[in-house]
Amino acid sequence: MAAYHVPVMAQEISDRLLTNTSGNYLDGTLGGGGHAEFLLEKLNPSACYIAIDRDGEALAFAAQRLKRFSNVVYYQGLFSEMDAALNKARVEKLDGILLDLGVSSHQIDSDGRGFAFRPGLVLDMRMNAEDPLTAVDVLNTYTIEELTYIFRQYGEERFSGRIAREVVKRRRETEIIKSNQLMDIIQRCVPGKFLTKSYARIFQALRIEVNRELSVLKDALENSLHYLKPGGRIAVLSYHSLEDRIVKNFIRRQENPCTCPPEIPYCVCGKKPRLKKTKPALITAGAEEIKQNPRARSAKLRVGEKI
Repeated sequence: MAAYHVPVMAQEISDRLLTNTSGNYLDGTLGGGGHAEFLLEKLNPSACYIAIDRDGEALAFAAQRLKRFSNVVYYQGLFSEMDAALNKARVEKLDGILLDLGVSSHQIDSDGRGFAFRPGLVLDMRMNAEDPLTAVDVLNTYTIEELTYIFRQYGEERFSGRIAREVVKRRRETEIIKSNQLMDIIQRCVPGKFLTKSYARIFQALRIEVNRELSVLKDALENSLHYLKPGGRIAVLSYHSLEDRIVKNFIRRQENPCTCPPEIPYCVCGKKPRLKKTKPALITAGAEEIKQNPRARSAKLRVGEKI
């Protein structure tokens, strides 16, 4: 099996997340197990490490990598399904939660997944092969308005409407199944100097829609408040502005939840802070790590602590 990516900011995560080396930790995006291995080496054998991934291949790969650790509980599913994962581990509360929102190098490199804009790949894009919706379904059944929304909101693509209209026009002639068909559509709608970035944005938008990534992230953040102990922490690694904005706004809302109008001199809504950001509020990779691992360049780490 192809290698998964090198874990990003592993030391920074360890320094901020492991407040109790004998505690309970949940890794919501296990991937190839890089972060898990780094953290497990620092945890005591009495600690419980709950490892979640929706991708069965990732779980199998990581289980081999982590087989020397006896304190790992594996759960296949969404990282928002914390209740089921904690029930399986017979754990009630957590000292820490890690969410690495990046797509693994293995998934990108796997031709069967269709994540990458390489010609000839079937546009699947499911992280869990058992999920019903594929990118082929999205491209061939969604309306122009729905496609425009996805491309604009999830891909932040300036030519979203033009690309959506061309998709609908093209699928009347033949079903859009392969990556090169979509790339040709994008090429017809986008000036050459923007083309590579537009490929990345449209493929990203489809992947987010197929896997419901943003709604799952929002659910997981809300669930974390219920399962973290006071003093427990959630660390989230994001790689594009949409995800980072969701995480930043969530921590900000939980720090300052008051909804009283500004003209009222004191709070009457009764909402109390449930989370506080650790400092610095935003952590990025150092120059040396970026040199060794270029994908770390776009990574942003934010950590919140349960009050």
